[in-house]
This record gives sequence, C-alpha cells and structure tokens, in this order.
Amino acid sequence: MTHDHDLVLRPTAAQTEAALNPPAGRNGGDLVVETLAGLGATTVFGLPGQHALGMFDALRRSDLRYVGLRVENNAGFAADAYGRITGEAAPLLLSTGPGALMSLAALQEAAAASAPVLAIGSQVPAAGLGGGRHGYLHELRDQQASFRDIVKSVHAVRTQSQIPSAIAAAWQSALTAPHGPVWVEIPQDVLLAETTLPVVTALDATPDEVVPRPELTAVAAQLLANAERPAIIAGGGVVRADASGKLLALAERLNAPVVTTFGGKGAFPWEHPLSLQSWLEDRHTTDFLEDADVLLVVGSGLGELSSNYHTFAPRGRVIQIEADAGKLESNHPALGIHADARLALTALLETVPPRPDRGDAERVRAVLAAVRERIDAQRLTLEQQLLADVRAALPDDAPSFWDMTILAYWAWSAFDARRPNTMHSAQGAGGLGYGFPAALGAAAAEPGRPVLAVSGDGGAMYSLAELATARQYGLDVTWLIVDDGGYGILREYMTDAFGEATGTELARPDFTALAESFGVPAVRTSPDALREDLTKALNTPGPSVVVLPAVLRMFAPTHL
Repeated sequence: MTHDHDLVLRPTAAQTEAALNPPAGRNGGDLVVETLAGLGATTVFGLPGQHALGMFDALRRSDLRYVGLRVENNAGFAADAYGRITGEAAPLLLSTGPGALMSLAALQEAAAASAPVLAIGSQVPAAGLGGGRHGYLHELRDQQASFRDIVKSVHAVRTQSQIPSAIAAAWQSALTAPHGPVWVEIPQDVLLAETTLPVVTALDATPDEVVPRPELTAVAAQLLANAERPAIIAGGGVVRADASGKLLALAERLNAPVVTTFGGKGAFPWEHPLSLQSWLEDRHTTDFLEDADVLLVVGSGLGELSSNYHTFAPRGRVIQIEADAGKLESNHPALGIHADARLALTALLETVPPRPDRGDAERVRAVLAAVRERIDAQRLTLEQQLLADVRAALPDDAPSFWDMTILAYWAWSAFDARRPNTMHSAQGAGGLGYGFPAALGAAAAEPGRPVLAVSGDGGAMYSLAELATARQYGLDVTWLIVDDGGYGILREYMTDAFGEATGTELARPDFTALAESFGVPAVRTSPDALREDLTKALNTPGPSVVVLPAVLRMFAPTHL
C-alpha cells in the first residue's frame, strides 16, 4: 500500500548541497522575495518604509520587477488591476502603520471586485507586539484588525521559518474563488535579521476548486430546460472565472436573453441577438427580468447597482451561482449554488438540453428599443457622442479603467466592452482615484499594449503624483480627464435633493501644464476633437494626458 508520505520527493545531491550551504548576506526579506518568485510572481508593487526595508533591500538580489508608486492607495489600485488583467496574485509591499493603512481603500475595491492582491506589510519589532504601548514608530494596538474586515484572510508571521508557508497560504487564498485581497504581516526585526535558512525554491499553492454540488446543478438544469421565459444575469464572477465562452454556449442552447452587470462588462457579446447589454438602471430591463419564469444569476450577488437600486423583485424561480457563499440568497430567495462560475456553467452545459426559440431575440430587440427611446427623449447627445468617440479611439483588445465620474456611469450601462476582462471600474467599493493608478498596473502587466484611464477632475486630483510613476517606467497609459469644475455627479445629486450643491466646486490646476511638468505629453481637447486626439494619444507609446473641459449630465433614473 502506498501512503501519502511515501510520495514526498527526495532532494538531489545538488539540492541538498545548496540547502546546506545557502549564500551569505541574506535576511528575512530574501525569504519573502524568494517565496514570491517560487510561487511564480514576476512583478511587485509598493512603496518602501522604514520597517519594510528588509523586503526592499532583498528585491535588488532577486529577478522580481518592482513598480513603485507614490501613494500606497494608488499602489494598491495598480496591484488590483494587475491581478484582474493577469489572473495572478499581485504582490503589494507596504510598511507598518500609516503606509499600510493608506492601502485600505484600494484593498476594499479589490475585495468588492474579486481582484487577487497579495499585500505584505511590515510590523513593529516582535518585542512590541501584543497590544502594549511600547512607543515604536508606526505602532498600532492591533494592525491586523484594520485589515480583517476587508481582506479574505490574514496571515501573521513571527519567525523567519514561518515566512514561506504564510505567503504560500495567502497566495492560495487570494486565488481561490472568489479571488480577493489577502494580508500578510512580518515584524521589522524578522525581515532584517540575517538568515541561514535555505533559499526558497518552488512552492505548491494551487488554489482550491469551488465545485458545484451535482444534485443542485441537476435541479437547475431541469428548471432551465422547462422554462418558458428564461433569462440570465451575468456578473463579474463570469469574467473572473474566464467563463464567457461557457456563458455564450449555454445562452445559445437555452435561447436565453443575457444582461451583464456593470462588473460583468464584456462577459457576453454586446451585439448578440440575445444580448440585453448592460441597461440594469432601466425599468424596461428590470420589468423584463422580473417577468422571467426562471432567472439564472451567475457570478453576481444582485447588489444595489445590479438590482436597479433594490427595486428588482423577481416573480419566477431564481438560480444563483456564486463563488462567495456569503452572497448566496443575500438579496433574493434562490436555488443557491456555491461554485466557481466556470465549473457550474460547465456542469449545466453537460446536462441542459436545447430549448426551442420562442421569439426570444424579438423580445430582446423590443426591450432595447424601449430603452433607446427613453434615453433619446432626454436629449443627451453630448454624452452619447463622447462614449462613441472613446469606443472608436480605443482598440478592441485595449483595457480601460474608469474612475467614479459621470462618463463612467454612462459607460456602465452604455459602453460596449467588446472583449471580456477589458473594462474595469471602481464601482465595487465606489472610491475615487481608481482609474489612473489602476491603468498603470495594467500597463505593467502587458507592456506595449495601450491602456486608457478615464477620470473626472475631482478623481484625478487623487492620482496626480502618479504622473511621475508613469514617466519613470514609461507606461503606455493615456489618461482622459473630463474637467467639469468639481464633483459633477455629487453636484447633480445635491441639486436634485436639496436645490443647491455644497462642497462640490473645486479649484483645479492646469492639467495639461502640470502633466507636461512631469514630462508627460498633454493636450487640451474639445468634444469635436476628442476622437482624433484620443486616437493619436493611444497610438503613441508612453504616457499621455488628454483633458476635456465638459459638463456632462446623467440620464434620468428609473428607480425613484
């Protein structure tokens, strides 16, 4: 009989010799970077700080590429985008206390969007741990507590021998569906102390598979096979699981109309006859989905934005496939299937028979026509033309990153992402300042491919320091800044609610002159020239800024 312990691989003589005689001059930081390399990491993001210097010193002895940003929150956004684009865990190196805490908003966005970020932060020296008030620089009573409500898992290291296992466990957690950010913290003295431990070699941190229970997929298959008016809501879980092809195959087999959530942009072909596109903030779409006798929800928790601000009230049976068990039936009763979207859709494809066409494409066309009529009646031609110009300028395979700004709110509903995993926004957590640093992370992930960032002037002010990062690394990011003189969407909200706005008007710099002071080419454009100027910027290697002075309006909501 063969036991598991009989399968342990024995080291070669050369491996034994290397382990017994590790190179001199290594410290705990080397164990960190060696572990990351052994797990397959190639790029790390971050910002140095006094307690974390052991990790940063070790970087120069490794082959890892370091991309340093100017603010920890922006470094977190860059790592978030790198994780979304590559599907790999993105290492983020941070220092204790203020540096670590500056990353929290970015990690919240990564958690909401299921982006795999491996944040590794330093701690005060081990003697200062335990909640006592020893007066160490950057000291917190319980630094882990600040992260525990945000990240998927927390991994505390207290000795050098714990470093490889803790980082490997965190890596596995970040990449197990649903993907998400994780937190590892290591005391300063552990990072700085010389080590005699062997060089870390390859580690196995294979993510766990979240497999659907077969009795549940059997029931789901029967419900879908017998449905008169099936419909599908595809969320960000479809994109994260690389399941767009499976979704298309199932929708065509069922002749089921599909709407994608704002986090699921690109999960289903925009111009497909069964595509309801992304008009979730429209009552015509909401009514259509409520009328479905069987509604399949894949990779979405049906939260505020995906439910037309919780006005959606399905009348038929709901089947919900979700890798985050906490989201199952959190908003609506359903046949809840805890599973990775790709695995669950595969199981359904193996059992669901073809469903005859009952005029489903015609019903989709009628809904989209009603949506178009409603939008056209509001005479918002400028906003629609700007979106069309951005779409025309942006190559189909080029990723775009959208901050919380009016043009992005339009894009959630009206922009054709063309390809899966190419349109990303901060709508998960809703924080400002996401677009530009995230685009830098995407450019670091795939050098040579143009990347677009879209911000308002208010959101842009969060990220101006990263113009230096873009220039330093020569990253191919074009930053479109729509300058309307303040927080435009908040101006609208407050004016509608209170008759006038307070705190929304902003003094701004000359964005073009400021960009050029960093050595970044910039142009001031107009609505008529946007398509040409944006196309030129995207086709020119390196960073660039396009500033569009324009006051945009949102289309009228239907949930009030």
